[in-house]
Amino acid sequence: MMDEVSEREPGSTTLLLQAWSEGLSQALGEISGIPLVCRHMTETPPDVSHAADTDSWVLIAYSGATRGEMSLRLPASTTVRLAQTLMSEPAAPVEVTATHREAALELLRQVSGLVASRLKENRGEVQLHVEAASAAPSWPASSTCWFRIGEESPTIWIEANLSAALTASLRADQAEREKITCSQPSASLGSPAPVPRDGNANLDLLMDVELNVTLRFGQRRLLLRELLDLNPGSVIALDRHVQEPVDMLLDGRVVARGEVVVSSGRYALRVTEMGHPGM
Repeated sequence: MMDEVSEREPGSTTLLLQAWSEGLSQALGEISGIPLVCRHMTETPPDVSHAADTDSWVLIAYSGATRGEMSLRLPASTTVRLAQTLMSEPAAPVEVTATHREAALELLRQVSGLVASRLKENRGEVQLHVEAASAAPSWPASSTCWFRIGEESPTIWIEANLSAALTASLRADQAEREKITCSQPSASLGSPAPVPRDGNANLDLLMDVELNVTLRFGQRRLLLRELLDLNPGSVIALDRHVQEPVDMLLDGRVVARGEVVVSSGRYALRVTEMGHPGM
């Protein structure tokens, strides 16, 4: 399997990307009956297309030994080719349809099962939840890579964006592996030591990782006609009263709540409640 990996990329991230490359290659090869090589790259390919309204977005949530989110951007041509492969249809340039998007999503769910099996060998039990998204995720990508499937033209590309939470989880795992390797110099390189999941991992190496947090005062669903009627001076009522706490989100998840205050002329949040699974 040919992989192009940046030298600065953490080892656990490499394992994750390699698992997806091998999973895509295996699934597509078994369905089509033709061996397909999938490579991943961390540098922007010269022929990759820019984001467009016809792109398909897929959100993958990791839980278990690895936690965080990853989004996949599929150009329309990639969505069609993946769907045609799954449905055993001849490859032909056609307009992307809802059927194509559903078929491509189903194929990625099959691939995610293969990825989970591969990650289990090195990281322990990992669950992947795959669902379609209407647009790019609200959280900024901590790192981005691209999967190239096959060698045909036009190129079949998939763009993958990793959230800060997923990147931090992978780095924590890599730091623990390096710690174990240093303490066990005689361990075989071909048999990676299991990573303990007792919560005692050394987090010192992660303290300088930058994470973007967002404050949410409330939300509101608008009809298209209401959105088009907006103009300067319009007032939009949210679903939250002024006395209710404000949410602090990390990668779209509530991690704390509090009240808005002013500090040195800037808005600030006084934390009154830390996050828990039920938030």
